[in-house]
Amino acid sequence: MEVKLARRLQEGDTSAFEPFAELVWAKIYQFGIRMCRQREDAEEIAQDTVLAAYRKIGDLRDPEGVRAWIFRIAKNACLMKRRRSGYEPPIVSLESGADTTPIDVADEGVPADEQLLMNEQMDALQTALAELPETFREVFLLRLVEGLSTEETAYALSLSEDLVKQRLRRARVAIQASLNRHSTD
Repeated sequence: MEVKLARRLQEGDTSAFEPFAELVWAKIYQFGIRMCRQREDAEEIAQDTVLAAYRKIGDLRDPEGVRAWIFRIAKNACLMKRRRSGYEPPIVSLESGADTTPIDVADEGVPADEQLLMNEQMDALQTALAELPETFREVFLLRLVEGLSTEETAYALSLSEDLVKQRLRRARVAIQASLNRHSTD
């Protein structure tokens, strides 16, 4: 869907902007909240990304690569936001009241004790993700959460494909170690 809308925008169809913005805003917002860990920053990053994408749609060479291109713009917006603020927010756990958006795993067909266990596992996973260094977290989010290919992730982050693979492996190891620590607590 993003590809069709990007093509329409490139052809000058301004009526495609609103559906395009609605489609990519939520994805960019989720990426922003996981990278910056602040709702206000994520909203600003999503807004800046959507507007920049609209202004620069003519620069997009291949509409098939619009998702990677959008995340590249979002990554740069995150970097600019951090530079403007002068610091990177500290790593926080979910228990400290961090302003994060948990993944909703509620299922009415699941018994309460199983639901509690699933919620605890999701909390541990989100804590592990928050503890990752940014370089690993952005690769993990783009590859495994957003579903970008290795090639698309490399493009979005201006990295080689080998480096994307290496960072993804390290992210998985770090997350597994964190989950193991939390399961023994």
